[in-house]
Amino acid sequence: MPTAILNGAKIHFEDTGGEGEPVLFSHGLLFSGAMFETQVAHLRDRFRCITYDHRGQGQSSVTEGGYDIDSLTDDAAELIRSLDAAPCHFVGLSMGGFVGMRLAAREPSLLKSLTLLETSADPEEPKNAPKYRILNFVARWIGLWAAINQVMPIMFGRTFLADPDRAEEKKRWSKAITSSNRIGITRAVNGVINREGCTELLGKIEVPVGIGLGDEDMATVPEKSNRMHRAIATSELVVFQGAGHSSSIEAPDQVTALIERTIQRTLD
Repeated sequence: MPTAILNGAKIHFEDTGGEGEPVLFSHGLLFSGAMFETQVAHLRDRFRCITYDHRGQGQSSVTEGGYDIDSLTDDAAELIRSLDAAPCHFVGLSMGGFVGMRLAAREPSLLKSLTLLETSADPEEPKNAPKYRILNFVARWIGLWAAINQVMPIMFGRTFLADPDRAEEKKRWSKAITSSNRIGITRAVNGVINREGCTELLGKIEVPVGIGLGDEDMATVPEKSNRMHRAIATSELVVFQGAGHSSSIEAPDQVTALIERTIQRTLD
């Protein structure tokens, strides 16, 4: 199992290798790099695809601290450097997008393009915090299995959840979420809830940016994506049809198309 020791954390990653330009995938809360497996399968013949798990999630280690978004951004920067993957095409979903925006503004030499999925430059909505803290308490002291019926409609849209042909996929991702380390997930959720916004950084992003949001996303409302689009001069905004907050899983072809188009803009 490939790992890198970054800022005191053992970070799990997968690297397809190859001679193509690197594409680094940064996952959303409650998931792992596995949520990009369809995109990796499609791109790996032409690009070096790298996925990784944030500290406390997936197969990465649970640490005492370092779950704030600035620290996660430092982790990503060190991973890029340690794998000699700069400049890379960065793809970030939700929490991964929080990281990607900060990297693009603060460490521009590390990125060649940026794809932002189901994410926001705003701090967490105050009205959401009590609900998420209750779910976090249940996850920590009982287990995510006790909250999964509340979590799935946040993570996925109604089209995916109601599709009988995708029942096995739904079961797979439900199991992946409930198998998460209780302590690691609790700390990761707190990092998301308590994050500061980064709207002041958006005007500093100069690489080509693709912004995608699902038309059924209940966690990130469209206006947040619209604000990012208006603030980033180099951005394109796309709405994924029939997708919620986990668009790389729910609408994989639409997401892959946006990634490819964003990368292509670096060559035009």
